Amino acid sequence: MHIRPEVLPFLIASLLMGLLILVSLRWRRKSWRKAVFPGIGTVVILCAYFLFFFRDPERMPPLDGRLVVSGADGTVASITEVYEDTYLKTNCVRISVFLSLFDVHVNRAPMGGQATFLGYFPGKRYFTFSEKSSEFNQHNKILIEGDHTRCLVNQIVGPVCRRVVYWPDHEQPQQVRLGERIGMMKFGSRLDMIFPQSDLYVIVKPGQRVWAGETVVGTITQRFGRKEEISHVDR
Repeated sequence: MHIRPEVLPFLIASLLMGLLILVSLRWRRKSWRKAVFPGIGTVVILCAYFLFFFRDPERMPPLDGRLVVSGADGTVASITEVYEDTYLKTNCVRISVFLSLFDVHVNRAPMGGQATFLGYFPGKRYFTFSEKSSEFNQHNKILIEGDHTRCLVNQIVGPVCRRVVYWPDHEQPQQVRLGERIGMMKFGSRLDMIFPQSDLYVIVKPGQRVWAGETVVGTITQRFGRKEEISHVDR
């Protein structure tokens, strides 16, 4: 399994922490045996977790252009009707995915199109399982404009997650493919996907487990007909 290179500073920090524990115990006149085992144990546990956290498995996005996929691994926290008055300027549906500390934290494009980085927006650090985190927490905002709809993606920071990263160019729009890697949220967070309500038929439910780039969360309705005609799409 592929591991993100961003893990390197965390591995180095783990080694330094283990060394610090060893030196501290020796300074307190502990035997080498009593000093080495805690130091090595700390290094092994931390390195194992960071390698697990920064894993980046391959995913197989669907080929059907009607489908929209989850942008993050995790659990669907809520599906909410909102009015987005800044970028989409219409009635929208917001699909929020909560990521635990054990989920893959690499984010993927929910749909293909032209992706524009809109910026980092400061705010609060509420727990991301709380609904108010979508409105008030610090976040990255990305707008993806496809042929038939648009999607506003918010990478939301919680009290544990200290950084969100968007990998494509920040200065100019970039073309992204459905399911393509676009960024990462570190150590527990929330991803919101916001679509014009008239464009999307949502097929996931709150509490459902989803995987970035693979789990279909909805179907585009604007071009392909009435909701009833496409409600059979496989998940």
